[in-house]
Amino acid sequence: MPTNAEIIRDEVARRIVSGDLEPGTVLDETRLAAEFNVSRTPVREALRKLGVTGLVVQSSHRRTIVAKPDDQELANIFFVMAQLETMCAGQSALQMSVKQRRDFQILHDEMASLVRCGAGEDYALANEAFHSAIYEGTGNAYLAELTFNTRLRLQPFRRAQFATPGRLAASHAEHSAVVEAIIRADRDTAERAMQAHIGYVEGAWKRFSNRIQEELAI
Repeated sequence: MPTNAEIIRDEVARRIVSGDLEPGTVLDETRLAAEFNVSRTPVREALRKLGVTGLVVQSSHRRTIVAKPDDQELANIFFVMAQLETMCAGQSALQMSVKQRRDFQILHDEMASLVRCGAGEDYALANEAFHSAIYEGTGNAYLAELTFNTRLRLQPFRRAQFATPGRLAASHAEHSAVVEAIIRADRDTAERAMQAHIGYVEGAWKRFSNRIQEELAI
């Protein structure tokens, strides 16, 4: 179960990414606490977590202000993310234990049912577990930590892309190529499949973002 801080973080992130909260908006801790019926402690924690993604910044007056990364900054982060995830996929193909490969395949198979049900939120959570399994499968704690921390910067945007029509099924198909290569210990194919997957993720985010901008302009 997600904590109150995680629930608040995800909802505020959704509002920022969707354009409901514009850059420059001051986020009031007291109002958020009242809205979510919690104390200010989980609100502060949620805003701290959002700061990691670059969606908000803390001013010198201890105010939290919406500051959505610009397109070039996001493109730069996606580029680094693709390199790290590609490296993880290749290393996992070589280093994953038999049990890790079995559990990885099971997780992927279970995600198919979420696609069939159209369970976007559950799929987004499972997707994070899927990628985390790849990081852990490298056997390289530093690489796993670096990749995970970079993913945190992109998490709201990677989640938002699932709102693009047909994206759940496409994502699962892309995952299949990664899974098959890792299970076969095929490093080169795993790397190519992951590189392509992150490229598709970025493309889906851009389509989602463009659609939101068009709707806001109407």
